[in-house]
Amino acid sequence: MAKRNSIFLSSSDTSVIKARKMMMVRKASPISRILCLGLVHGPASSNYSRFNSLRSYSESLNLSHSKPPGPLALYRNLVEKGKLQDDPNQERVALELENLLGRLEQYEREMEDYHERLAKWEEKRENERRRLLMAEAEHKQQEGISSHRFTGAGRWLFRRKPENVEPGVGKWVSYLNREKKLDSLVCSRPTAPPAPKGLYIWGNVGSGKTMLMDMFYGVTQGIVKHRRRYHFHEAMLKINEQMHKIWKNQVEGKSLQSSISNWIINLPFDTKVKEWLAAEEQYKQEAQMQNILLAVADKLLINQQADADRKGASILCFDEIQTVDVFAIVALSGILSRLLSTGTVLVATSNRAPNDLNQDGMQREIFEKFLAKLDEHCKIVYIGSEIDYRRLIAQRSIDQVHYFWPLDSVVLEDYEKMWHEVTGEEGGQITSLSIPVMFGRILEVPESCHGVARFTFEYLCGQPVGAADYIAVAENYHTVFISDIPVMSMRIRDKARRFITLIDELYNHHCHLVCSAASSIDDLFQGTEEGTLLDLESFQFEAETEGGKLRRNVLAVGTVGSGGSSTSIISMISGEEETFAFRRAVSRLIEMQTPLYLDGVRNLHPCFRKELCQESETTCATNLQ
Repeated sequence: MAKRNSIFLSSSDTSVIKARKMMMVRKASPISRILCLGLVHGPASSNYSRFNSLRSYSESLNLSHSKPPGPLALYRNLVEKGKLQDDPNQERVALELENLLGRLEQYEREMEDYHERLAKWEEKRENERRRLLMAEAEHKQQEGISSHRFTGAGRWLFRRKPENVEPGVGKWVSYLNREKKLDSLVCSRPTAPPAPKGLYIWGNVGSGKTMLMDMFYGVTQGIVKHRRRYHFHEAMLKINEQMHKIWKNQVEGKSLQSSISNWIINLPFDTKVKEWLAAEEQYKQEAQMQNILLAVADKLLINQQADADRKGASILCFDEIQTVDVFAIVALSGILSRLLSTGTVLVATSNRAPNDLNQDGMQREIFEKFLAKLDEHCKIVYIGSEIDYRRLIAQRSIDQVHYFWPLDSVVLEDYEKMWHEVTGEEGGQITSLSIPVMFGRILEVPESCHGVARFTFEYLCGQPVGAADYIAVAENYHTVFISDIPVMSMRIRDKARRFITLIDELYNHHCHLVCSAASSIDDLFQGTEEGTLLDLESFQFEAETEGGKLRRNVLAVGTVGSGGSSTSIISMISGEEETFAFRRAVSRLIEMQTPLYLDGVRNLHPCFRKELCQESETTCATNLQ
């Protein structure tokens, strides 16, 4: 068996590691992971952090230029250096991204000016609103004082309570009347500048979509301040988390209706009038939160601490748009429509054309409105390549010793040997740990050793866990061992779906994966004697037979129901959709065995990038002393 030294260095090489880390942003050659798709000598890296190496590469090229290179220049340079195989389809998409980048600098300045004008307008409107509230409160104060002068019928006449008014209607009417007055008192809301059209890039598995999108994302640093990059799984979890927070705040707010806001408490009014003011304030907030998806959209791209004083444009890079169930359609339609309407520039990838995303016709009216919005704000680009570059590169690679099969005694002995080698290099002490997962949950890790963890397939995929758990594993461990992976069939379709999600997240975070499996990667999803994995007539993952347990477990605390109870979200995935998922998983598993991918782990996994940032901060602090 070939020597296994892809990413693990001996203790004598510690100084080399440190030097390599400190130089990674200055060297042009560490593009080891820039390009998993289209590389000539090896595949590239994960979707989650590929833009980091692209960013590093663009910074290195900038040493002799006044302006960083754009996506097209990066692409052509890599082709010239033999790092990428020339592909006219990829170059055409790179040109589209280059043109978009060229429009962003001016748009950023326009949006900064717009947000300044908007902030002044909002401040003026809020001041006028409070002035109106104070005038109404003074009137009520006087009304209350005057009413004490009357008794009996006189007091009854002064109260003038309207008849046949439903509870809440009074607040709604006063709120609307106040808004109308504000419209006449304050000038109209500033108009946002027209946003440049984004891109929706679609095409086959392994054709280079994500590589190009991440290349674009990397070079926007320093041009656009507010940028976010989400994979589908991560975005859906983020959306659910935000929905839960908003819902929770609303519920807690209802129990505090008698509380008095800070700005109200010291006003010279009676307690009853102050309570009325507080109730009016709360009603305004509730009215603004009626559409929870709009509130989520407004927070999806904003880091509360870093972006408190928000100015400038926003870019959302969204990898692998899917519509796997009703919730995904409703949530993505509402949130992306809102973002596009408020000036966010979207660059997205998908295996499908927009019109083919919802082949089952779920929530057709909502989805058609989303398509219209997408067509208005994005250019639809088909990448067109039929080549899976990951597979092509893997055929030229050797030393694939991290995927062990079949499950016989010789192979398992080699698998165990690698486990002991890797953990030995990391210190050798094996412990069990609990790691935090979104929504306040935890996941038990049976065997852990300084960034290395070991699981069985059954442990990770045979129980109701999901993307949130897999993201936690991928973020905490740069090397993950998974044993006893079976050949997938319809009998274990729920486990197969979880396994695909697991591979997606390990790949997105650029983890080193070591497996023992019953078959080769190509045969993993081919089915067994019990039947194939795909049932094209009625294909469901986590459907009625499981009661949607996987999705509900992930959202155990963060629900999407208005009343706070868990909502059963059934994932109805077509056979064709799953074919894409299987092909993607196979393509990624193949790439994850190649030397270039493995070489990138130490530079690009979150664990190592965190170490690099800490070392850089320490160096800067030392230099300042």
